[in-house]
Amino acid sequence: MTEPDESAPDPSQAPLDAFLDDVSADDTGWWHAILHPSRRGWMLIVSAGTTMVLIAIAFLLPVPFVKLAPGPTFNVIGEDDGKPVIQITGTETFPVTGNLDMTTVLESGGPRGGLTFVDAIASWLDPADAVVPRELLFPDDVSGEDVRTRQALLFSTSESNAVAAAMNYLDRPVVARVVVNAVYPDTPADGVLLPKDEIVRIDGVEVTTAQQVAETIRSKPIGTSFDLVIVRDGVEVDGVMKDGVEQTVTLTSVSNPDSPEKPFIGIGVGELYSADFPIDFTLDSVGGPSAGLMFATGIVDKLTPGSLTAGNYVAGTGTIEPDGTVGPIGGIRQKLAGAREAGATLFVMPKDNCDEASTHVPDGLTVVPVGTLAEGIDAIEDYAAGKPVGGCPAPVS
Repeated sequence: MTEPDESAPDPSQAPLDAFLDDVSADDTGWWHAILHPSRRGWMLIVSAGTTMVLIAIAFLLPVPFVKLAPGPTFNVIGEDDGKPVIQITGTETFPVTGNLDMTTVLESGGPRGGLTFVDAIASWLDPADAVVPRELLFPDDVSGEDVRTRQALLFSTSESNAVAAAMNYLDRPVVARVVVNAVYPDTPADGVLLPKDEIVRIDGVEVTTAQQVAETIRSKPIGTSFDLVIVRDGVEVDGVMKDGVEQTVTLTSVSNPDSPEKPFIGIGVGELYSADFPIDFTLDSVGGPSAGLMFATGIVDKLTPGSLTAGNYVAGTGTIEPDGTVGPIGGIRQKLAGAREAGATLFVMPKDNCDEASTHVPDGLTVVPVGTLAEGIDAIEDYAAGKPVGGCPAPVS
């Protein structure tokens, strides 16, 4: 038997060797052009490289869109950071179980940060996300701080309305106060009034409605001075911080930038509702009006015997009016997805959002559209009792 000769040439290598010999001998072949490019070749290489770099940069540059994705959920009858989301004192409350989650939408892009082209493409491909033009949420003439201030105001209003709706549902007293809900910069009120200041009297006349304040200001010529008696919390008196301190301030009206013929002092005024016992909300990192329905439901649950959810995982969304009317919200697709991801099996939502929601309901989630707080509570009780609950009608094709 003959042993193989390890020093003998490999026949399979011969064609490659011959090819390399031919390439080396031919200074005009394509291989030579790659190894030794001409001036034109260098230009092509540089152009191609520059194009690739520009494309890579373009993919990473911010684009004028905002991404809407499922945000965190908060159990309104539970705790957040060790504190009850809804804290009720001064009256009898009852044990609760299960979840009543308010849902949120997470925004990326706009004034809060850049959304890259890659992010936008990925969001377009994700059915739980949405991508909308930035100017729809953040107009060029509105700063990010203005948006955050407005969102905080809407959230505070939803808390106030939730208290009124819950008290009205339970047939318990509601206390209404006329308060400053916004102070606009560079106006007579800037630095004089603060959000949540209660307006008690204006020019000696008792204030009973928010409309009364606006009508009083507009009924007098531009340049008129007004004496406002306000009640403010968190005022230092003799070195001690006190709430409910009465003060008098004087403001002179100026021309309204949006309607130069109308006088204004630079405030937004609304009605703040409360119960005759303390109800406090501890979430401070959320904005917008859509938590109202779940806040009102949570208050009712804590103030009535038994557990409304019977241990079930319920989530929902919807604005709320003092009379209990539920209104539509934005981001329903993201809130449905976020609720299911958190573990919810029942989702209570405004009936006006049915058209959009009907084609985006995740598997395992039962959706109940409602028009009032009472309808929402009835639906949760029926679900807990094992009774059938209605869903959105099939979309019209």
